[in-house]
Amino acid sequence: MQKIVSRFILYSDFGKDAIITRVADICKDAKRLKEFETSANEEDSIDVTKEDLLTRTYREVKRILELGTSYAFDKNLWQNYLTYEIITNENPFSLTCEKVGASDGSVNFYAKQDFEAFMELFHYDFTWIEEYLDTDVFSRLTTYKSIEKPELMYNKNVSEKVRALSEKLANAKSYDEFFDLVTGFYKDYGVGMFGLNKAFRLKCYAEDKVEFKPINNMDKVVLSDLVGYEIQKKKLVDNTKAFVEGKKANNVLLFGDSGTGKSTSIKAIVNEFYDDGLRMIEIYKHQFKYLSTVISKIKNRNYKFIIYMDDLSFEEFEIEYKFLKAVIEGGVESRPANILIYATSNRRHLIKENWSDRDDVVSNNGMHKSDTMEEKLSLAYRFGVRISYSKPTPKEFYNIVFELAKKNNINMDEEEIRKEANKWELSHGGISGRCATQFIDYLLGTIDE
Repeated sequence: MQKIVSRFILYSDFGKDAIITRVADICKDAKRLKEFETSANEEDSIDVTKEDLLTRTYREVKRILELGTSYAFDKNLWQNYLTYEIITNENPFSLTCEKVGASDGSVNFYAKQDFEAFMELFHYDFTWIEEYLDTDVFSRLTTYKSIEKPELMYNKNVSEKVRALSEKLANAKSYDEFFDLVTGFYKDYGVGMFGLNKAFRLKCYAEDKVEFKPINNMDKVVLSDLVGYEIQKKKLVDNTKAFVEGKKANNVLLFGDSGTGKSTSIKAIVNEFYDDGLRMIEIYKHQFKYLSTVISKIKNRNYKFIIYMDDLSFEEFEIEYKFLKAVIEGGVESRPANILIYATSNRRHLIKENWSDRDDVVSNNGMHKSDTMEEKLSLAYRFGVRISYSKPTPKEFYNIVFELAKKNNINMDEEEIRKEANKWELSHGGISGRCATQFIDYLLGTIDE
């Protein structure tokens, strides 16, 4: 196996701690020990024992099992693991395939050599080392049966893609077919975590080092689940559709009363346009200083990114909004065409306003101007699309309740639902879409089947 792994060129950056690297080292040391045991030279010595090799083997098998459990891999975990390595390895070849698919460039020669090595690893026979170490752990990995578990316990999106591609690669009849399957996957889904997940959060180490952490099992909400707000939803859809189609689009600010569906709308947009290459990165206020680094890492990828900021607002003493202003418009570097900023806020102008802001008002030929007020208003004005989500009227609130009750198959008289909904909203913060949803959840948890 060591000879096979040493042939990698484009995919050679596995790292010394990668499973594939450590398993290859185990096989290498096992051969050395085996040859030493049959050597006639009594002066030879070796620093490896069978017990050591067995411990190292169990350690790597455990890591494969942990990965398989995280993503609900099934059948042949060794092949699932290799497939996972292939589709998450970001190198010049895989990133190019993500953008344009397989081409006739000279790099294909090196890629095919790597895929030949992968194909040999796919069908590697571990029998010799199992017999030597008196274990069958590798064989059991090839006939693994995963435990059925709820979707919330694993990343279904990754699981389905890896398992499907792994089976196709295992049945490939030639290196060329293996090559076509991998490059086709890169073109259809992309490479790395961006190709496998819808949404991400940031893990920041320093201003120049950020890591994108996938958000597993994001809400499956779609826009039709949000009752009412048809004008608002259309504006959001139109802007996002233009964006994913490569046309001009604007940054979006959704503002208005709490519980009216602002955040739900953005989650639904990501779900509906995921197949068109839309991805979302959620960023918090204290991370705004990393915005430039985030943008530099995603601007050349073959995806459309929404940088999402939920419940955005600033107090007087907070200056993080200045980072945001520079990124949206006004910085020296123009915003990349594959990135938009979508934000939600309960404040129309985002930054807290006070009467004292008017203290610097000056009058010039009848025109009144306040530098402080202009500074605070300028951030909201940099969002080209501003959509208002206002609190529903009582009639709209009851309509939301009735629609949600119908979707959840709640068989109650409308008048009875209306009375119960009225009592609920009086003690739960007033009428809103969120209040209606919470009321329906309450009914689902209390009414008899």
